[in-house]
Amino acid sequence: EKVNYSQTHCYQLQSIIKMAGTQPLTKKTIVKKRTKKFIRHQADQFKRIARSSWRKPKGIDGRVRRRFKGTIPMPSIGYGSNKKTRNVHPNGFQSVVVHNVNELEMLMMHNRTFAATIGHSVSTRGRQEIVSRAEQLAIRVTNAAAKLRAEEDA
Repeated sequence: EKVNYSQTHCYQLQSIIKMAGTQPLTKKTIVKKRTKKFIRHQADQFKRIARSSWRKPKGIDGRVRRRFKGTIPMPSIGYGSNKKTRNVHPNGFQSVVVHNVNELEMLMMHNRTFAATIGHSVSTRGRQEIVSRAEQLAIRVTNAAAKLRAEEDA
């Protein structure tokens, strides 16, 4: 009897994909030009400034603004990420916040590019509905295990 290997191979691939979850369409290595945060000018001198985020120096004589040697670096467009890997998680997907099943179904045709992240205000029951529908549509959910209660057997 002749066995159709292509069909059995297809079933094996489907089972492997189900076990591993949805894989991204392309997995490009993400290169960050700078991983450290830009510290604000004179943040080492004042505690109140050390806690704040970057602000552009605007003084007329400012060394940082004039980009003198030995001063802290200023953010510029050259530190930008590659367009293809910008906003991409290490798992290879871009994240989309989802609050209900209808929003999840918008990702149906893009399940290899985008992963769903369930919004923090969604209830436990709503989360369960979203996770079960995502499984049917083969959509990756980044926080599928969040807010899950152990079901008590009565």
